Amino acid sequence: MKWEGNRESSNVEDRRGESGGGGGMIGGRSIGIGTVVVALIGWGVFGINPLTTIGVLSGGGEQQQVQQQGPAKAPPADDQQAKFVQTVLGSTEDVWTAIFKQGGAQYREPKLVLFRGVVPTACGTGQSAMGPFYCPGDQKVYLDMGFFDTMSRQLGAPGEFARAYVIAHEVGHHVQTLLGTTEKVDNMRGRVSQRDQNALSVRLELQADCYAGIWANHSQQAKNWLDQSDIESAINAAQSIGDDKLQREHTGGVRPDAFTHGSSAQRVRWFTTGLKTGSVQSCDTFNTQSL
Repeated sequence: MKWEGNRESSNVEDRRGESGGGGGMIGGRSIGIGTVVVALIGWGVFGINPLTTIGVLSGGGEQQQVQQQGPAKAPPADDQQAKFVQTVLGSTEDVWTAIFKQGGAQYREPKLVLFRGVVPTACGTGQSAMGPFYCPGDQKVYLDMGFFDTMSRQLGAPGEFARAYVIAHEVGHHVQTLLGTTEKVDNMRGRVSQRDQNALSVRLELQADCYAGIWANHSQQAKNWLDQSDIESAINAAQSIGDDKLQREHTGGVRPDAFTHGSSAQRVRWFTTGLKTGSVQSCDTFNTQSL
């Protein structure tokens, strides 16, 4: 992935040197390690906001006021990993700004927060063990870059574009928030069965995968910064975090009714749909019978 020398976003906050505080509270309720493990194993490693998952499991989920320790700093100029994140985020800003403009709307850029360990958010206290996540309450993406090592060593998903796919997927959740999709799904919580809620989560996640593909399509047209091996690394990452694969590895079986992200095949299909078409209309996972 030829990312060096491209525009870097100024919307990255570096909070890696701060103390996250807040203990282990989500939505005002305590979280045991068992809940975090369930969130990681049952729901994958990244995708739908893990704080929402834990809020549901704990019976909480209300938004919180966050008091930061001070103004956020920009990452050091010589931090190559941070420069990569800034460059990918900058590219998502360019792509989605143009797409929203074509639709007669204005794109509101999200912030991306780099942190270590724990971090306060409007959705509760985030933890590195949750993997990257997006909080609709403050419209920020949260990332502990140690997760990139986890992708390579534990998930079998190496490669810079695999990492870019992770960021683009979380930005996809931001797009869903701006379009009102997230709110519609959240409003169904408590009014449908857990099985139906899981099914809605699958459609939300697959749409975010498709939006990541849209970004890949448009950024490639603008920058020609990808080759076939880059595309393969992103597809491999999508395949590595399918619910069926994770369930089989951790439990020895597969329960489709417990899926909340989609199978490996579904995640690959929707990412490649966005990649091939570059069209938001092609990503309507909520009005199709076949995922």
